[in-house]
Amino acid sequence: MSALRTLPGADASGFAEALLDPDSAPPDGVIGPDGMPAPKRFNVYRNNVVVSLSEALGKTYPAVRSLLGEDYFNALARAFLTEHPPVSPVLIWYGEAFAGFLAAFPPLEAYPYLADVARVEWAWLQAYHAGDAAPLDPSSLAAVPPESIGSVRFARHPAACLIGSVWPVADLLRANRLEPDCDVSVDLGRSQPVLVVRPDLDVSLVVLRAGADVFISALFNGETLAEAAGAAQNEHAEFSLADCLSDCLSNGAFTSLAADVTD
Repeated sequence: MSALRTLPGADASGFAEALLDPDSAPPDGVIGPDGMPAPKRFNVYRNNVVVSLSEALGKTYPAVRSLLGEDYFNALARAFLTEHPPVSPVLIWYGEAFAGFLAAFPPLEAYPYLADVARVEWAWLQAYHAGDAAPLDPSSLAAVPPESIGSVRFARHPAACLIGSVWPVADLLRANRLEPDCDVSVDLGRSQPVLVVRPDLDVSLVVLRAGADVFISALFNGETLAEAAGAAQNEHAEFSLADCLSDCLSNGAFTSLAADVTD
């Protein structure tokens, strides 16, 4: 494909648009090594670009690909990339808008859980490539005077991400990505908000207890421990501060206490 080139002054934006639209004619100014228009060469080049982007999307969203099937996913990927062309040459970052695309795609209205599965998979990718940081040592809380514990604020680990969902996203990922060879039971009536974490080298999903999504969301937003616990308790009577905080600390959701905590 190195023999495919454009004439000086050719429309670069038109070239890019035509690459992602299979129904578009080759743009003016695309020529072969003989200096003549080269529609066949352009179509081969276009197909290679589309296939590469579709494969990149499939690597980021393997659970969604498994749920939809290879053929449907590839067709969906082509529709997606027409609306959302890449803005970066780094393909691992391609597909951030995929969850929103799935949620708004009319033919998939009967499968509303797909968007949340995609959100978890995107969070997984972000966590995998997030910066390294040492998780908060739980013993740090022991240095806070008892009368000040309610005013504690936490700094979120750069790899930690909360995905609130009314769908069993953890089980869907287990069945279609993490444990595809296991017989995983998926109950679509079960809600599974999850915390995506990578305290060390491996990314993992933590299925949250009752009220933990409200609690963690508040802490990630900079609210105090007392404020976050109060919000969770108001929404979930069975919320357990001790258990939820222990889950967060043992899974490396935070890196430190806020600077003014012990003042």
